[in-house]
Amino acid sequence: MKNIYYFLLLMFAFTQLHAQKDFQGMAVYESKTQAPKIEGMRGGNRDITPEMQKNIEERMKKMLEKTFILNFDKSASVYKEEEKLEAPGQQGGGMRVMMNSFMGGGGTFYKDVKTKSYTVDKEFMGKEFLVIDSLPKLNWKLEPETKQIGGYTCYRATAVKEASKTDFRNFRPKNNDEKKPEDKKADPKKTSGETKTNFEDNFEMPKEIIVTAWYSPEIPVNQGPENYWGLPGLILEVNDGRTTILCSKIVLNAKEKVNIKASTKGKVVSQKEYDETVIKKMEEFREMNRGRAGGPPMMGGR
Repeated sequence: MKNIYYFLLLMFAFTQLHAQKDFQGMAVYESKTQAPKIEGMRGGNRDITPEMQKNIEERMKKMLEKTFILNFDKSASVYKEEEKLEAPGQQGGGMRVMMNSFMGGGGTFYKDVKTKSYTVDKEFMGKEFLVIDSLPKLNWKLEPETKQIGGYTCYRATAVKEASKTDFRNFRPKNNDEKKPEDKKADPKKTSGETKTNFEDNFEMPKEIIVTAWYSPEIPVNQGPENYWGLPGLILEVNDGRTTILCSKIVLNAKEKVNIKASTKGKVVSQKEYDETVIKKMEEFREMNRGRAGGPPMMGGR
C-alpha cells in the first residue's frame, strides 16, 4: 500500500513538473494614447484651418489606438501588434511603419526574464535594426489596493521611470504659463507674419514618468506588455502618462503552442545606439522644417 502511495505521489509530481514546463499563455492588450490637442497651438500659422485641425486630431487618435498580442511562458514572451488590413485611402505602409516606431508599435518585442534581456526589431527610414539590450529595472512599490480585471484579482504597483526620448507618445503640450519671461518676449520676425510657428516648439518631453501597473498573482509569471516585467504576476494593466494598456482577453495552456523566440533580422545595435540614430534624424527634420511649413505633419495625408 505504501509503495502505491509513493508511486502516485511521484506521478503527481512528474505531471505538475511537466505541466509547468509546458505552461504557456496568451493575452490580448488594447493600447490607447491620449492624443495631444492642437487647439490653441496654431499660433501665427493661418494655413491650419479648424477643419484641418479636427482632421489631424482624429487621425492621430486612430493611430494611437492599437491591439497587441502577448504570448508568454514561465521565462520568455513575445509582444507584437495585431496585424490589421488597412482600409482603402489610408496612409501607405511605409509611413505607418515609421510612425509605429515612434508610437509603441511595429516589430516583435521579445523578453527573456531569466537573462533579463530583450530583443526588438525596428524599421526606421528604410533600414532594419535589431535592438538587443538589458531589460529596464524598475523599483516597483507594491501596494495593497486591489481591483478585478477580467475575473482576475489584481494588485496595484507603482514606479518612476526615465522617459524615452524616441517614444513620441510621451510628448505633451508645453504650458505657456511656465515659460520663462525671456521666452515670452515677442519675436519681431514672427509678428511680421514672415516666419511661421514651428509646431514642435509647442511640445516637450518629460524627464520622468510615473507608471501604475495592475498585476495578478493568479497568473504566476513576471511578464507584461511592452518592456514591463518584474512583478509577482502577469501585468494586466499599465498606465504610464498618456498611454493606458489594458488586457481584454487571456487564454492559458491552449492546445496549439506558439513558438516564443526573438527576431534575428536587422543590424544589431544597443538601445542607446538606436535612440541616437533616431534623435539625429529627427533633429535634421526639425532644422529642415523650421521657419518653413510650421504646422504639424499631415499624418496619413496624401
